[in-house]
Amino acid sequence: MSRARCERCLRPSDHCLCALIPALGSRTRVLILQHPSEVNHALNTARLAALGLTNAELQVGEVFEDLAQWLSQPGYQACLLFPGEEAVSLKANRVDDAPVLLVVPDGTWRKARKLLHLNPLLAALPRVVLTNAPASRYRLRKAPGPEALSTLEAIVHALHTLEPKTSFDGLLRPFDALIDGQIAAMGEETFRRNHS
Repeated sequence: MSRARCERCLRPSDHCLCALIPALGSRTRVLILQHPSEVNHALNTARLAALGLTNAELQVGEVFEDLAQWLSQPGYQACLLFPGEEAVSLKANRVDDAPVLLVVPDGTWRKARKLLHLNPLLAALPRVVLTNAPASRYRLRKAPGPEALSTLEAIVHALHTLEPKTSFDGLLRPFDALIDGQIAAMGEETFRRNHS
């Protein structure tokens, strides 16, 4: 028998995060392209980002047939938040000052690269990377490097970079509660043994 879960945040009903999820507006539009393997992941931070931002959209799949339509938002300058040889640092002050459509792949590095391979329009976007990112608060994950962030943390840092006069820290409240809840469920001793 499976546990009852919240249909909005997809957490078990007794661990629902909806009361902590804000409704934050942004000039930047965020399009999250989530690999299907992430949908039922216990730590689905992309969903929290999409729920907490009024100008965000979450699409799940491997091949996105409607990608051209999603990328052609009038007045927006689309860019892909993903490293690469031609990636440039994300900056608040851009030449034309058009609002950004920030496209964020969500999945393991291998799965995210697969999304780019299967969607040539996605791979062709100008790439941006984060600079001066804070340390990850994702204490449950063994990161590939000190600069690695969860999808939610990367989006928050990107938004702070693009819109420095607005705070998006409210998006981190449900994230912190999610991490704390997972640690409590496994027990402090197990957490220290496996994640310290």
